[in-house]
Amino acid sequence: MTDKNSSTDSVAFRVELDSTNNSIEELQTKIAFQEHTIEALNEALSSQQQQLDELTYKLRHVIDKVKSIEPSNMAKDSEETPPPHY
Repeated sequence: MTDKNSSTDSVAFRVELDSTNNSIEELQTKIAFQEHTIEALNEALSSQQQQLDELTYKLRHVIDKVKSIEPSNMAKDSEETPPPHY
C-alpha cells in the first residue's frame, strides 16, 4: 500500500505544481499587460504635457502681442461729437 500512497501523493503534488505554475504564468501575463499599459499611458501623458507646454508658450506669445498693440486713435462712439446734420 505504500506504493499506492506514494503514487497518489506524487500525482497530487504534480497537480498542485501544475496549478501553481499556471497561476504564476497568469500573474506574469497580467504584469506584462500592465507594464505595456503603463508605458502607453506614460507616452500619452508625455505627449499631452508637450502639447500643453506648446500651447502655454503660444498663449503667452499672443498675450504679449495683445498687450503691445497700441490703442486705437479713433474715439469711442460715446466720445464722438455728433455729425453736423444732427
